[in-house]
Amino acid sequence: MIYVCIPSYNEAPTIGLLLWKIRQVFAGFPREYQLLVLDDGSDDLTHEVLERYTRVLPLTVVRHQERTGYAASIEELLRLAVNRTDRPKRDSAILMHADFAHGPHFIPDLVRRIESGADIVIAQARLQGEPSRTRRLVRRFAPVLLRGVVSLPGVTDVVSGFAIFRLVTLRNAFRGGPAPLLTAQSWAANAELYERAARHARRVETITSIERGDLRQRGTRINPWDTALAVWRSRGSLRQLAPRPFNGRTATEAGRQAEVAPS
Repeated sequence: MIYVCIPSYNEAPTIGLLLWKIRQVFAGFPREYQLLVLDDGSDDLTHEVLERYTRVLPLTVVRHQERTGYAASIEELLRLAVNRTDRPKRDSAILMHADFAHGPHFIPDLVRRIESGADIVIAQARLQGEPSRTRRLVRRFAPVLLRGVVSLPGVTDVVSGFAIFRLVTLRNAFRGGPAPLLTAQSWAANAELYERAARHARRVETITSIERGDLRQRGTRINPWDTALAVWRSRGSLRQLAPRPFNGRTATEAGRQAEVAPS
């Protein structure tokens, strides 16, 4: 089973189409899958859109009355996937955004890497179509702000929000870590998630994907400088993570750069 985990906040214009595109991907790439969407206190029509899709798709919607934030949302979704699986060594969870930044057509490549033995596969982004020059710069250099704090051999884009996990890695991370597991905010929450999950992984790999900034049906909610400051401030909490020995195959050793999937 593949659990596709999507945190959402005020994404009514795109969330339905995204779910349908994912359905089309799995129609041509037959695998068992479930869609897990967390509506984090949206005050637009997101809830109504999701309600319609629960009737036609294998979709579970978790709804918050008040917004809890990105880190809490992705942790709740991933814990839900772990709780549902009865085969954590086989099943996996994909994390992706609801605003079409991450293309569903990359899903088969992520899944194939897991089926070939990887435990975590991170989609490293090539930015495309982002109209804000400042946001492009911050997105490109955010991983640099965490250099020396979060270290995953062979992985350069540690703040990517698009990845797949073998569920046993997440199960062991949740069992062995604090609750909540994620303490960092904004993009740094992704880096913390990868760092904590990779402690329980034998193989961490990457693919190259396109991160689109021109398909959003709303203005960006990211203030580039506030985001950069949040990532920088997270260094203190992330530095408290104990050093992690890495004894598995690195992303480089696994041939980490995959060809960009066809659109």
